[in-house]
Amino acid sequence: MYGKMQQHLQAELKAIEEAGLYKNERIIVTPQRAEIKVESGQKVLNFCANNYLGLSDHPRLISAAKRALDERGYGMSSVRFICGTQDYHKELEKTISDFFHTDDTILYAACFDANGGLFEPLFTDEDAIISDALNHASIIDGVRLCKAKLYRYANADMADLEVKLKEAQTQRFRIIVTDGVFSMDGNVAPLDKIMALAEKYDALVMVDESHSAGVVGDTGKGVTEQFDVLGQVDVITGTLGKAFGGAIGGFTTGRREIIDMLRQRSRPYLFSNSIPPMVAASGVEAFHLLQESNHLQDKLHANVDYFVTKMKEARFDIKPTQSAICAVMLYDAKLSQQFAADLLEEGIYVTGFYYPVVPKEQARIRVQLSAGHEPAHLDKAITAFIKVGKKLEVI
Repeated sequence: MYGKMQQHLQAELKAIEEAGLYKNERIIVTPQRAEIKVESGQKVLNFCANNYLGLSDHPRLISAAKRALDERGYGMSSVRFICGTQDYHKELEKTISDFFHTDDTILYAACFDANGGLFEPLFTDEDAIISDALNHASIIDGVRLCKAKLYRYANADMADLEVKLKEAQTQRFRIIVTDGVFSMDGNVAPLDKIMALAEKYDALVMVDESHSAGVVGDTGKGVTEQFDVLGQVDVITGTLGKAFGGAIGGFTTGRREIIDMLRQRSRPYLFSNSIPPMVAASGVEAFHLLQESNHLQDKLHANVDYFVTKMKEARFDIKPTQSAICAVMLYDAKLSQQFAADLLEEGIYVTGFYYPVVPKEQARIRVQLSAGHEPAHLDKAITAFIKVGKKLEVI
């Protein structure tokens, strides 16, 4: 049988390659930081990592990980409820709860698991999930595992959300589900308006803060801080794999009874190993860094403002952004791949995104700014974008 399937897969892969859409992985041989080296030996500036605060190689996080290795070992070899819970895990959960002003927190291997394990334990076919159309794939997959009725509203469209909330009034429980920052466009969910509609139509609210925590809000607490609703959102999911050190690990934080039920019935939590002690220890250190000073957030915001301003002055088509994500719109999928390849030759490491990661004919280069970038890095990237943009007749 595999012989037949092999021929089918070979033909599909060839078609992807001929269309210029084959995804190649570039191998990095240095720590993740603003300046990296790839396997070919080329030194490049990294503008496509989620390393928003530049913590992926921060000495305090590395030191915390080393201490945890010495004190608690390498791995847990178990799930939490059997024998996979250490004091490090509980300390991290409390630290996250304190940071977001929530009752309790539960850790997962990744935010994909947090979102995948959220809905099914809490909602049945009697209930309704009202989800933003541009929510992350992990939310989409998590909702698919649940029997609740799904309503989808247009991205950040409050009029459409209100229509869907009216339609969902016949269901027992309702929950509005949204990304805090939408990962491909960089826009922020209008959480103040979402909360008002939730109050009006008796709905819960869930926010995925993966691309917003550590990034938006005066002290990096995400969109709940930006819209002055800290502690009021029912459920927040997020990741340690972006602003908070970039390793691995996700979390769900929120109302006490919701978190407790997830501990009892959330399948990714019940059937996956605990995160390694060193990740938990470094996670605690990352949150401590943010609570000590706003320096990294302030630097990130300044970098974003400078880069976006200069790119607009160069007449690039930039999606409106309120985050560290700058979507440079090219629309054509093959062009996005060529643009990224040409930028790499100029020493700028970025990735072109195209369908199915973004809608058809919405291809782009997603630039991700970091507090690890210095002014010289930004200027080099802008100069390279202009050079390649003129060469490919984009500007």
